Amino acid sequence: MLQISSVDQQWVKTVWEKITLKMSAQADRLGSSIPFTAANGRYTERLLNNTTDINWWTNGFWPGMLWIMYEATKDEKYLKAARSVQEKLDAALSGFEELHHDVGFMWTLASVLDWRLTGDKTARTRALHAANLLAGRYNPRGKFIRAWNNPPVMFAVNTPDRFKDGAGWIIADCMMNLPLLYWAGGQLKDPRFSFIAIDHACTALKNLVREDGSCNHIAVLNPHNGELVETPGGQGYAAGSSWTRGQSWALYGFAVSYRYSGEAHFLEVAQRIAQYFCSEVSRYGYVPPVDFRAPCEPVLIDTSAGSIAACGLLELSCADNVLKEKAEHYIKDALSILKAAEIAHCDWDVSTDGIVKMATAQYHEKYEERHLPIIYGDYFFIEAVNRLRGSDFIIW
Repeated sequence: MLQISSVDQQWVKTVWEKITLKMSAQADRLGSSIPFTAANGRYTERLLNNTTDINWWTNGFWPGMLWIMYEATKDEKYLKAARSVQEKLDAALSGFEELHHDVGFMWTLASVLDWRLTGDKTARTRALHAANLLAGRYNPRGKFIRAWNNPPVMFAVNTPDRFKDGAGWIIADCMMNLPLLYWAGGQLKDPRFSFIAIDHACTALKNLVREDGSCNHIAVLNPHNGELVETPGGQGYAAGSSWTRGQSWALYGFAVSYRYSGEAHFLEVAQRIAQYFCSEVSRYGYVPPVDFRAPCEPVLIDTSAGSIAACGLLELSCADNVLKEKAEHYIKDALSILKAAEIAHCDWDVSTDGIVKMATAQYHEKYEERHLPIIYGDYFFIEAVNRLRGSDFIIW
């Protein structure tokens, strides 16, 4: 259990009470919808051709929030809503050609949590199906998991034509998809899944993480041999910059891979990223900009990067072989990030949707995905506060 002061315990208790009220009201309103962003106080789904984009990568976060609340409250309305979302996501599994590496985000939160909490065999089957799809994206020559089916055109401006198809692209986000493979390997007693996860993590470490703990968002590799071709700027400001949500994916992802694998270099790199992130974010009052290396103007922030990083810091604080003094610093920095978001950017009005405002999908982004609640920002804020309140329900 995390050790925090009585003052911080009271803050966590108060915020959790607010979360409980807000989530109860949202669950009544949203039910089995699959929310993405909240504009004008109402969450809406991600649309494709005027219908729900059932393959969209964030579709697991709402059921993830529901399962956390179900575990904490045992209120059946959360279970029923989460199960309804899983049924909708079956359409994505059956039409699997449109899926991508983010099946880890989607079914770890939608189905693995269901299996762990209720023992539902259908949920387990769904999650194992998704894990096999993720394992099927593994490139054995390059030892990596392919990210996207079709990389965004704007990220491939300077990419040589023969590498624009995405066959050799990896991104920092995938570090948080790997827990689905670790879980599946344990369920099936088959080490292949963990081998794939560890191989990918090693390749990501080599090609995405810089010496100072900053990270590239994307690495384009030669799919025939795994050699590095380039590192585009991706969702950050530019190549060589430091997209904060990418930093947080890497921080949390390597910490989790260390927990599963016990490989010391994953712990070392997670701590290196954590040191860089905490040093940088403190200069911004613990509310992250979209990119640590972007120009001062315009002022763009991304609260979701902070919530994800806070979860990673709490994971690190509990890791084996982390010195007590460092663990205490990780908890302190996580609390600073969460408190900064709560004080300035949380909406506790139960009549509106969305908890943590001022999330931003990427630096060069259309207005409707900038500075507003985005479902993953709310999810990780809830996960972090739930962990701080002493819950032993470890998600990833």
